[in-house]
Amino acid sequence: MSQHLVIVESPAKARTIEKFLGPDFKVLASFGHVRALPSKQGSVDVEHDFEPKYAVLPESKKHLDAIKKEMKGINSLLLATDPDREGEAISWHLLAALGIDKKKNPFDIKRVVFHEITKDAIRHAVQNPRDILIDLVDAQQARSILDYLVGFTLSPFLWKKIRYGLSAGRVQSVALRLICEREKEIQAFQEREYWTIGAKLETVGKKKQPVTASLVEAAGQKLGKFDIPDGESAQKIKEHLEKARYQVEKVTRSERKRQPSPPFTTSTLQQEAARKLGFSAKKTMSVAQKLYEGIDVGEGSVGLITYMRTDSVALSNLALEDARNLIVSKYGKEYALEKPRVFKNKSKNAQEAHEAVRPTYLAKTPADVKKYLSSDQYKLYELIWKRTVACQMAEALLDQTSVDISAGEGYRFRAAGTVIRFPGFMKLYIEGVDDEDEEKEGLLPPLNEGDALNLLELLSEQHFTQPPPRYTEATLVKTLEEFGIGRPSTYASIMNTLTERKYARLDKKRFFPEDVGMVVSDLLTKHFTRYVDYHFTASLEEDLDMVSRGEKKWRPLLREFWGPFTDLLKQKEGEVSKSELTTEATDETCPECTKPLVVKLGKFGKFFACSGYPECRYIRPLDKEAGEPVEPVVSDEKCDKCGSAMLVKDGRFGKYLACSAYPACKNIQPLVKPKGTGITCIECKEGELIEKKSRFGKLFYSCNRYPQCKFALWDLPVEQPCPKCGYPILVKKVYKREGEFLKCPKEGCDYKSNSDIVERKKVRAG
Repeated sequence: MSQHLVIVESPAKARTIEKFLGPDFKVLASFGHVRALPSKQGSVDVEHDFEPKYAVLPESKKHLDAIKKEMKGINSLLLATDPDREGEAISWHLLAALGIDKKKNPFDIKRVVFHEITKDAIRHAVQNPRDILIDLVDAQQARSILDYLVGFTLSPFLWKKIRYGLSAGRVQSVALRLICEREKEIQAFQEREYWTIGAKLETVGKKKQPVTASLVEAAGQKLGKFDIPDGESAQKIKEHLEKARYQVEKVTRSERKRQPSPPFTTSTLQQEAARKLGFSAKKTMSVAQKLYEGIDVGEGSVGLITYMRTDSVALSNLALEDARNLIVSKYGKEYALEKPRVFKNKSKNAQEAHEAVRPTYLAKTPADVKKYLSSDQYKLYELIWKRTVACQMAEALLDQTSVDISAGEGYRFRAAGTVIRFPGFMKLYIEGVDDEDEEKEGLLPPLNEGDALNLLELLSEQHFTQPPPRYTEATLVKTLEEFGIGRPSTYASIMNTLTERKYARLDKKRFFPEDVGMVVSDLLTKHFTRYVDYHFTASLEEDLDMVSRGEKKWRPLLREFWGPFTDLLKQKEGEVSKSELTTEATDETCPECTKPLVVKLGKFGKFFACSGYPECRYIRPLDKEAGEPVEPVVSDEKCDKCGSAMLVKDGRFGKYLACSAYPACKNIQPLVKPKGTGITCIECKEGELIEKKSRFGKLFYSCNRYPQCKFALWDLPVEQPCPKCGYPILVKKVYKREGEFLKCPKEGCDYKSNSDIVERKKVRAG
C-alpha cells in the first residue's frame, strides 16, 4: 500500500506524475468536477442566505469509490488539482464528497500546486504543500451561484416571452450583445465614396529606379480622406498634375525600434491561434490541455507546456536563463539581451497563475518533438515556443524614410519606405493582426533633396468606406478581455454555447447573429440594461477578484446583486408581452384572405404569416439579408405524386424540393438526386440501393423505396456473393493499416478477403 495518495483532475496527468514520484505515491484522477449545483430549480436556497445544495455528479461516484479504497492506511492525502480558482474549489469539493473531516482524520491533508508537469516542478510542489485557500473557493462558489441564479431565473422568463428552450447567461448574454450590436452597425452603415491619386515616378540618370508616391496635398491644402469625393474631381487634379514638374522636396530619415509581444496568456494564445492557425478557442484549449498533461517524447510522458489557464505574462528565472542560452547558441550574441525583458500585466487582477504559457523545456525545439506530436499539437507547440523565445530576443531596428515630392505649386506627393536594418526578434516571430493588412516593408532608391523625377503614370482609384467587420473568435475574445468581461478560460465555452443555442453562427470564421439571437439580445438590452451592460459585468468580475483576495465576502456580494435583479424581473413579467417580441406588423396583406401580414419569429428564423391564423395558414419565407419576402424558385422537376411543379425551399438541413400544391400534396424530396449503385435491394427485391447522408454527414446506402423498405448498409455494397455463406452481396471496407478489402455484411459470417491486406504487408516488409 502506498504511503501517500495524490489526487489530480486528469488520468493522463495522473500517469505522468506517478512516474515522477516513485513507489511511495499513488496518483488517482477525479476526472474533473465531482460536485456541482444540480440543473434544477431550488439548488440554491435563497431564503437561507444563498446556501448552495451541491450534489455529487453521477459519473463521479465510481471515481470517488476508487479514491476511498486507496485512502485506507495512507499517511497523507495530497490534493493536486489545477492551480486556479476552479482547481482550488475542486479540491474543496473532493473533501466534502469523500466525507473527510480534517480535524478527525488520521492522515494529513494538504494542497499542492504546480504550473508545469516536469519532474522538478512536481517534486518541489510535493515538498512545499499548503492548506486549501478558502478565499479562492469562495470566489468560485460565488461565480457558480451567480451564474446559476441568472440562468435559472432569466431563462424561464425567455421561455414565456419568446419560446421554450432558450437560455440566458451572465457573460454569454453580454457576448451576444456585442455580436448583435456589431450587426446593427453594419445594417445602419451607409457607404461613402472617395478617391485617391498616386504617381508612378522614376529617378533621372543612367540608372532609372522606380518610386511610387501618394498625393497628400492639393491646391495648397492638406488632403483629408473625403477631399476628393468623386471621379470628376480626381480627373481635374490629374489634368493639372500631368503638366507638373516633379522634384524631391524633403527627405526624412529616422530610426524606429520595435519590441516583441509578451509571452502568451490564455486570451492571447486563443487570439493568435485563431489568426495564425485557424483554430477555434475550444480547439486551442483542447490541444493545449494535451500538451500540458504530457506527451511521450522518447523519454517517457512529460508536460511540454506550462498551465494554459493564466492571466500572467511573467516568466520564471529558469525559463529566462534557458531562453538566453538558446538564443545565443542558435542565433548569436547580438540577438540576446543583457538583462531579461520583463512585461507588465495589463490586468491588475492577473493572479490566477504565476507564469505565462510557455514550453517547459525550451531546449526541446519544435523540430525535436515534431515526430511525437499530431499535426495540431505540433502547430500549437511551435507557436508557443516561438513566442516565448522571441519575447527575450533583441528589439528590431527599422530605418524609416519619408520623401516629400513637389508637383508644381501647392501639390505634394509622399513616398515612404521601411528597411529592416537589424531583424532582432522578427527573425523568429511577428504577431498576427486582426482585420488589417500585415505591415509592409518597402525599399526606396537613394534620393536627395532637389533630385528631379520623371512622371511615368498617374493613378486615380475609387474607394468606398467599409462597415465595421463582424467579430471573429479572436476579435471577440480580445474585446471581452479589454472590457474585463468573464475569465479567458471560459471564453471557449461561451462561444460554443452561442452557436449551439443557434443564437449566432460562424460563417467564414465570422459571427453572424441569428434572428432568435437578435430578439433575445434586444429583449435583454432594453429591459435588463444594467445586467448586460459591459461595465457592470466587468465590475462584477472585479468584485469576484476581491473575494478571491479576501477583501470582500461572497454572501453580501450575492445579496447586493439578487435583490434589485429579482425586483426588476417581477416588474418585467407584467410589462413585456410575447407578441411584442415575436410579431412585427407589415404594410402587406395576405394574398389568400386579405388580412394583414405579420413577420413572426419561428424555430428556424423569421417568416411572413397571416394575422388571421389559424383560420388562414398562409406563410412565406423572409430574405434574411434584405428583410424582404422571398419568391419561391420553381424547379424543372415535377411532383411524382400529383404532377405539379416542385419548388426549391430552404430547410433545417439545407435546400430541398417541395410540391407547389401544398397543403393538398405534401410531397418533398432531396434537391440533388441520390447517387445510385445499380444494385437491386436484396431485401425487397424491387428497389435500388442508393447513396445517402446521415444527419451527421456520414455516407450510408439504403433502399430507395424507404420507408416501405428499411434495408440499409454503412459500407459500399459490391454485387458479388459471399464465397463462404452465399449472401448476395459483399461490402467494401477501407482501413489505414489494413488497406482495402471486401467483407460479408451478414451477421455471424466472418468472411473477409485478405488479398489486399497480404499485398500491403509485403510492400511494408519490402
